[in-house]
Amino acid sequence: MKQLLTLARWIDALSDGFGVIAKWAVLIACLTSAGNAVVRYVFNIGSNAFLEIQWYLFAGAVMLGASQVLRLNEHVRVDVLYGQYPTRLKVWVDLLGLLLFLLPVMGLMAWLSWPMFVGMYGSGESSSNAGGLIRWPVMLLLPAGFALLCLQGLAEIIKRIGWLTQRYEMDTHYERPLQ
Repeated sequence: MKQLLTLARWIDALSDGFGVIAKWAVLIACLTSAGNAVVRYVFNIGSNAFLEIQWYLFAGAVMLGASQVLRLNEHVRVDVLYGQYPTRLKVWVDLLGLLLFLLPVMGLMAWLSWPMFVGMYGSGESSSNAGGLIRWPVMLLLPAGFALLCLQGLAEIIKRIGWLTQRYEMDTHYERPLQ
């Protein structure tokens, strides 16, 4: 179990690193969007490349930041009953959800999105818009993001098993979102 918990800490650090990249992507997307608006309305100049880079950055923020959101336990969940459960039951619900839903679905999504990336990379596909960008960098975010979620899911499974076997101390506090 000690080696597995070390692996979980390594995966947590990886998610944190990509979370920093995601945070910067949000900031750069906002600045790019504001710059686009100023240039378009003040100077009457537009650029498809700058419009597309905004959604590339947003895709990066979502796909690279999702694993950190899972790590921090800030992800969306159906909490109609979850908030009322005792801590041990919450950990079991999390564990079963990770094993039965998150890992299989994210693994499938990574597997299905990889050929799309390879096809776009091989063909050099680019946007049909004038001045548009190549598509493969943003398509790479799909399998990469899903793979990161699989890794973080594995880390969360390890931590929950560690908690259940009393070999890992975990913050089990869950704050129900404001309704």
